[in-house]
Amino acid sequence: MPGEFRRYLFPHDHPRLAEVRGMDPYAYREHARTPGTFTGGLVEGWTPLYLAPFRGVTEDGTLRPEVHRLEPARPGEEAPVAAMVAAAGSLLSLLSAEDRARVCFPVDAPEWQTWANPEFMQFDTGLRLESQPEEVREAALGLVRASLSPEGAGLVHAAMLVNGFLGDVVDLPTVLGEWSYNLALYGAPDLRAPWGWQLYGHHCAVNVLVVEGRMVVSPVFVGAEPDEIDEGPHAGIAGLFADRIEAGLSVMAALTPEQRAAATVYERMVDPAMPPGRVHPGDERHLAGAFQDNRVIPAEGVRGADLSADARARVLHLVSTFVRLLPEGPRAARLREVGVHLDDTWFSWIGGHAPGDVFYYRVQSPVVIAELDHHCGVFLDHATPQPFHVHTVLRTPHGNDYGRAWVRQWQAGHDQAG
Repeated sequence: MPGEFRRYLFPHDHPRLAEVRGMDPYAYREHARTPGTFTGGLVEGWTPLYLAPFRGVTEDGTLRPEVHRLEPARPGEEAPVAAMVAAAGSLLSLLSAEDRARVCFPVDAPEWQTWANPEFMQFDTGLRLESQPEEVREAALGLVRASLSPEGAGLVHAAMLVNGFLGDVVDLPTVLGEWSYNLALYGAPDLRAPWGWQLYGHHCAVNVLVVEGRMVVSPVFVGAEPDEIDEGPHAGIAGLFADRIEAGLSVMAALTPEQRAAATVYERMVDPAMPPGRVHPGDERHLAGAFQDNRVIPAEGVRGADLSADARARVLHLVSTFVRLLPEGPRAARLREVGVHLDDTWFSWIGGHAPGDVFYYRVQSPVVIAELDHHCGVFLDHATPQPFHVHTVLRTPHGNDYGRAWVRQWQAGHDQAG
């Protein structure tokens, strides 16, 4: 229901808001690190994960490098690299030498793995856009638009606008803003050699790499609390994840009763049958979120090979709602890749599946992980998941998040590293 989130506003003087009101991002970062606090516990838990050498998400700890071969892009599937190079050049031309040095990293730098989706800035990687002049901010969005599909760029910007709207609603504009995001470039912009960019902050983190005309867009985190803007200059933005929600319910509807029961690994969002830790204090039911680059995530639910042709098609359509971020050519390549592994694709569910229910789902195969989860309140006062607070995650398991598998193959073929 539009505006439903307004039932859950904290009082203006509530400590959850009042104790951080007026802090700038750097003061809030230090506050968030306080031992014994909710955010301090998250920082403490995530920091050692960032320091671990990258391997990639797997189902059982064993990498399958054969699923990510760097091959020439097929005709019509090429990434828009020339436009991306031009957009990156425009951005860099606006920066001082000091800021260019700050924003640029080697293509395989571990700083790729510093992205996070909370509102507090655990790592200040690259440039903080809220401290940049308007022309630099717009050039950053220009790079996003040059790289992603119109729908994808629109979703990214909508998530940023919703963040600013939330800051206005709860009167925390210095903590939650349209430009409360960091931008970094990895590798030198080039038509063939590997390079990419990263944008991250509250409810939006996107990592993009291109090499030899191929494109990887992952890890990606996009979320919203609330999932709408109901007043102000951007009023009317709503339903950012309606297609992903409808696609998940559509898969459940296509399953037989027995398959639906098998797909539902837990009937409740917080279920007594869950093992300790299954609901994370920050990620809730998500398994492939920030700092989970090397996580072992066992497949569960129902397997694609056992589904009807209709259900398989709906699973592929669900994945398409996540990879709609990609331009048309790379999107076609990505869906073809996912289709090759459809027999070995698993679909799992937590929660209800009736209209209005809150739920979690995951599609998982050797080449893709797509998750959607309804969450409890962070800046809105609801202790149980609500339909207007949504988190989504997209990953490329078995070592090709950040395009790492392709970068290593390219470097080996060109006898170089870094």
